[in-house]
Amino acid sequence: MGQVKKSLTYAIIPARSGSQTVKNKNIAMVHGFPMIAYSIAVAKVIPEISRVIVSTDSEEYAQIARKFGAEVPFIRPAEISGSNSTDIQFMKHAIQWFEENEGILPEFWVHLRPTAPLREPEKVKEAICKMQQDPSADSLRSGHKTTLCPFKWFWQSEDGYFQTINGITLDEANGPRQSFPQIYIPDGYVDVLRTQCIVEKNVMHGDKMIAYTSPETIDVDQVNDLEELRNNPMKLNDAVYQYLVKCERGE
Repeated sequence: MGQVKKSLTYAIIPARSGSQTVKNKNIAMVHGFPMIAYSIAVAKVIPEISRVIVSTDSEEYAQIARKFGAEVPFIRPAEISGSNSTDIQFMKHAIQWFEENEGILPEFWVHLRPTAPLREPEKVKEAICKMQQDPSADSLRSGHKTTLCPFKWFWQSEDGYFQTINGITLDEANGPRQSFPQIYIPDGYVDVLRTQCIVEKNVMHGDKMIAYTSPETIDVDQVNDLEELRNNPMKLNDAVYQYLVKCERGE
């Protein structure tokens, strides 16, 4: 592994071009800007983030990313950019590129999915600080609270009987919702990853993942999510908005 520079933090924004559910969703226009631009802008206004890297398989996407101030030092290979490709593949590819071409690796990667553009820079900054302050953590991942209680859910066996999903008895699953732990739904608000964990353990999140409570946000996965986002008034952080406007003007 190349030299890992302590506390050095890069943002990485994955943006493959082959989405089947919502075509070109990562660059879909939302309130005057391509969706990927919002994630770039948030990263650019956070002082703790030294560089903003976009990992894409598309030169068209790369040009848009550069327009809004991101670096696109490589084009991601097609073989790790398909619908079945995994996050660990693009992360290992990025790490290998920086190791081979620059010799310096950041200690942390702030993983920002372009499909969740409604972020507050202060929340992302808070997540980074939590990760930096816990040397034993492999990663941090955001999730928002839900009133759903999967401890009470069932799956159906082949012989037609309900079974619990977590090993408790059927009667225990019928207990009051308040007797079960609060559940969080993982979302695309922010992940913070540690280079050492990815390289040495060959996993993204490891065994010790900091729980970061995020605001519930729109994450574009279906066409109706994109329409909801476009119909949302989007109260943007002023610094983020001003950054986007300057980039659009070419300033």
